[in-house]
Amino acid sequence: MLRPRLRRPTATIASGLAALAAGGLVALAFAGCGVVTPGPVSTVGKVDFDRPLAIPPLAESTVDADGVRAFSLEARAGTTEFEPGVPSETWGFDGDYLGPTLVAERGERVRVDVSNSLDEPTTVHWHGMHLPAEMDGGPHQVVEPGAHWSPSWAIDQPAATLWYHPHPHGETETHVARGLAGLFLLHDERERALGLPSEYGVDDVPVIVQDTGFSAEGRLEGAQRGYAGGLGDELIVNGTRSPFLEVHDELVRLRLLNASTARSYAFTWSDGRPMRQIASDGGLLEASVDLDRLRLSPGERAEVLLRVEPGERVVLQSRMTPEIAGLVGPVAATNGGDDAFDVLEVRAAATLDLASPVPAVLNEIADFDETQIAADRRFELNDSFEINGRAMDMGRIDEQVTVDTLERWTVVNDTALPHSFHVHDVQFRLASIDGAPPPPELAGWKDTIFVEPGREYVLLMRFEDYADPDTPYMYHCHLLWHEDQGMMGQFAVVEPGPRATMPEETHHEH
Repeated sequence: MLRPRLRRPTATIASGLAALAAGGLVALAFAGCGVVTPGPVSTVGKVDFDRPLAIPPLAESTVDADGVRAFSLEARAGTTEFEPGVPSETWGFDGDYLGPTLVAERGERVRVDVSNSLDEPTTVHWHGMHLPAEMDGGPHQVVEPGAHWSPSWAIDQPAATLWYHPHPHGETETHVARGLAGLFLLHDERERALGLPSEYGVDDVPVIVQDTGFSAEGRLEGAQRGYAGGLGDELIVNGTRSPFLEVHDELVRLRLLNASTARSYAFTWSDGRPMRQIASDGGLLEASVDLDRLRLSPGERAEVLLRVEPGERVVLQSRMTPEIAGLVGPVAATNGGDDAFDVLEVRAAATLDLASPVPAVLNEIADFDETQIAADRRFELNDSFEINGRAMDMGRIDEQVTVDTLERWTVVNDTALPHSFHVHDVQFRLASIDGAPPPPELAGWKDTIFVEPGREYVLLMRFEDYADPDTPYMYHCHLLWHEDQGMMGQFAVVEPGPRATMPEETHHEH
């Protein structure tokens, strides 16, 4: 386990961030207000790796007479012992912390019967899923305490590692930080035919990474406040403190999810071997990519392969640098730009089962025809936690998109801090970064993208179906404190001609 250590003072973010444009000015201004922010953190060499990694259970499901696969999820409060005998108050789905892993096949129709046993309203958003707006689980699909909600939709997208989490307006950071999150895995025939590791929890392993803080006794205390949001000084994986994973296969597939509310990671292996990435948010890359470090901002996912020798041990680490974080000076030091963590130790058994060769070609991804672009949109992120000079307004639709058209969205970060830009409903392709083609690891399907300060990202996306002039989807920063402060907007997908309308929120009360 991590050794007890002194707690840093909790910081309070002062008003007036909008007036601070440069990283140095940000740091000086906050220091002048007497604000203490988190400094550099390192847990490398300080984690004992003395607890087996918890594997979230697979969610049970039934298939009804109409062929619909039905799941159920209950949001509820509970207690979790991150240290034996030391209970912490937490939230979870169907348990005390996190939630079960839902699994479905492309072509299936699914239904999730959601119930809310909390004392306050929440929602459940299906992050990365292509589905109707009224099923999306954003801030308009509120589930009141004691109420139920049963969204249903057809799975019509490639195999991918998706996830679910709350999305209540102004409260998302708090709900996610308390533990409400889980994976939603999609499979299809093409992925299964590749022979990749596929036995859940054995050689196909979920790795849900979160940062938080603990008291010296091991009680969950939450994160300290940085400019990016809540930044913890310790990591837990699948809700496990100080975790190790014992494997009996020479090839292991790790499904990485950054479920932190504000912290980005630069994943690497302790012995310097490459991170072999095979998939991004929306599914398999065309071919595997070897990386020195794999950067994931909040909400992003990646799948990597690890090949081990009998008896060896290797540690998954995060080693962020100011360059990787897109930060300089004091802002880097106080927003995780210099932090390093031991994340998870992988222990290979003395005897390992052999694995099939990994195909050279994993996927075929057709490029969009840019001559078919029907609309260009620009999204400027500013220091006031606004997009295009406007904070989120639940009663305002910011963009109207025509169904079955290709659009080009240009996202510009005009702030001194990085952001994590997420678009609901679609998977997009990254066309360019500052006019240059994206690197191979970002050339696949994405729904969330790390946006560095002062840079321009061009996204291509097609809104194939699900026109609904009455119900919007969201686009927002996935640094959840930024989202809660107003760095979010709404778009509606409509048929040609009609204008979108803005109804009242949908509250599920029974």
